[in-house]
Amino acid sequence: MLAYVLRRLMLMVPTLFGIMVINFIIVQAAPGGPVEQIIAQVQGLGVEATARVGGGAGSETQSAQKPVQGQPSGGAGKYRGAQGLDPEFIKDIERQFGFDKPMHERFFLMMGNYATFDFGESFFRDQKVVDLVIDKMPVSISLGLWTTLLVYLISIPLGIAKAVRDGTRFDAMTSGVVVVGNAIPGFLFAILLIVLFAGGRYFDWFPLRGLVSEDWETLAWPARIADYFWHITLPILSMVIGGFASLTMLTKNSFMEEINKQYVLTARAKGLSEHRVLYGHVFRNAMLIVIAGFPSAFIGILFTGSMLTEIIFSLDGLGLLGFEALIKRDYPVMFGTLYVFTLMGLILGLIGDLMYHVIDPRIDFEKREV
Repeated sequence: MLAYVLRRLMLMVPTLFGIMVINFIIVQAAPGGPVEQIIAQVQGLGVEATARVGGGAGSETQSAQKPVQGQPSGGAGKYRGAQGLDPEFIKDIERQFGFDKPMHERFFLMMGNYATFDFGESFFRDQKVVDLVIDKMPVSISLGLWTTLLVYLISIPLGIAKAVRDGTRFDAMTSGVVVVGNAIPGFLFAILLIVLFAGGRYFDWFPLRGLVSEDWETLAWPARIADYFWHITLPILSMVIGGFASLTMLTKNSFMEEINKQYVLTARAKGLSEHRVLYGHVFRNAMLIVIAGFPSAFIGILFTGSMLTEIIFSLDGLGLLGFEALIKRDYPVMFGTLYVFTLMGLILGLIGDLMYHVIDPRIDFEKREV
């Protein structure tokens, strides 16, 4: 098992590098980069610009303030909307964002800094990327943790009940609920919840913004806990509705496959009770793929599934941070969070494989190729 873990760890390096290369090229090729963002601000304000240098190029934080010159300039032609600006002013902005270097040099400089977990500063926020991520993490962890737990608590018992009662009226009715839950996107259900219960049109029972109330710190602990759950109820419901459907069917199919195997028929022939057969023999084998997938399910909900939910409910978490960084082309935040989350995903994927061995020691990854 140790050799398998070492091979997987070594494979993470080229995988992470390849993901960063592809995303770096795509993002750099997209129009509307940070230089264009500053130019747009300058043209809109008509006075001066202040640009921040982020850690994407590994340089120090600087500020550039220079009057805008009104004469036409051909040197600024490679940026849309830069006509009429002093070319020296454009060059100053490029230097401060690190765009005076070739693209490959900027990439390797960025990756060298990321290897030491130096993610620099945001281009448009006066904060380090690490501090931004730590500041937003509690919101996303709250959503991801509670959603994952509720999805598993609902899906596993429901999937087992559907497998045991396969073909009955209960199975047909619950399958209808699962199909509806799988068909409705989480963000549409979130909008429906706002319309119904958050003052959209009918009832005003739940708050629409934030993870806690503004006076949360002045409340007693029981009131703080109640206020916290009051705020996360609707976001969690909107995320659970789309997550439990696939896991329910996975649980049912896993149980159905195990129930029809020979060892189950043998156990029943020995006179074991149905409860003992299901939970003493079938459960361990059927739940292998479900339980081992918990780390990857959590990371998926934490970093991808919550983005639209955070935007809709105005929750200041990692999803909203990533969305704003994408809109503003805040490269240090974009690439820094991509690096961290990809690395975490690769590590949790390895942990998921190791959980297979923990749950069932008969599984030996040494006997198969990575």
